[in-house]
Amino acid sequence: MNILRRIFGVEAPPPAEVTAPPAETAETKPLDPLEGPTAPLLHDRVSEESIKTVEVEPVLASTNILDGHTRKLPELDEAVTGRNGRRITYGIKTDVGQVRQNNQDAVLSFLATFDSAERQPEFGLFVVADGMGGHHDGEKASSLAARVVARHTSSEIYLPMLKNEESDADRPTIAEVLRQAIQKANEEVSVTVPEGGTTVTAVAIIGDLAYIAHVGDSRAYIITQDSIEQVTRDHSLVQRLIELDQLTPAEAADHPQRNVLYRAIGQNEHVDVDAITRRLTANSRLLLCSDGLWNLIPEEEIRNTVIGSPSPQQACETLVKLANARGGPDNISVILIKIPE
Repeated sequence: MNILRRIFGVEAPPPAEVTAPPAETAETKPLDPLEGPTAPLLHDRVSEESIKTVEVEPVLASTNILDGHTRKLPELDEAVTGRNGRRITYGIKTDVGQVRQNNQDAVLSFLATFDSAERQPEFGLFVVADGMGGHHDGEKASSLAARVVARHTSSEIYLPMLKNEESDADRPTIAEVLRQAIQKANEEVSVTVPEGGTTVTAVAIIGDLAYIAHVGDSRAYIITQDSIEQVTRDHSLVQRLIELDQLTPAEAADHPQRNVLYRAIGQNEHVDVDAITRRLTANSRLLLCSDGLWNLIPEEEIRNTVIGSPSPQQACETLVKLANARGGPDNISVILIKIPE
């Protein structure tokens, strides 16, 4: 399984004395680093010997993860059509940061509202992709992945809604559609941008139901007036070490290999995709972001900023400014979706 390291050309030692059940290994295809000490983004691989003792099989991150057959496209009556005429609102922002020379993140948003005699919920699709690779490969990979996910999801979820085909028993579940979309993105990136890779965190929202598909370490959070919850699981080496009780969260924050990923788009023929479903309560927010944001701003500060902002767009602007004020060493991307009261 490919290992990517998104740090600035510093050769970090492999973790010492990690003991865990052996994992299946696949041929490693590294991302070639951009040559030269002034490269804005370098990617090296961790040797296979340094990871053979780390179990990297997929682990369920939440009891809400879909198993591929738990629900078809929802009946329209299952999803709210808006509370007292109020609608979903959202903000979106991406920024190159203070250090990088180009922005290898990609963000995508699509929100459709259909008012008619037929009762139909709002449909939204939101994607954050954090590209990796030398030269411009990362930005090409993230852009391509976002477009492929949007194209497949729209054709397999939203168009059937418009055609009143969402109750067809032969249609795949929403989790399956999202997994298929990310797998297609993985295939196209592997062929079109062979030296690049990307994370993808995508959410399809139908009314107040959120269907999240995820590969990599871009994150999704659910935020309420009183809490913030990370609902995705980072596919990173340090997170795996935390799960194996080999590392504490405090140690992981400063670990030299904290940006090593063991799962990403464009690195193998097949990619495992986490799929999660959640019902969003009234006045809650769903936040998607790249690690350029969450690496610099603590969760509680993210929550306070989101809750204290007059609009989702203002919250996104403020969060990006905060990350840049703290050095902005990476590209910064954030999408914030607010469910009506």
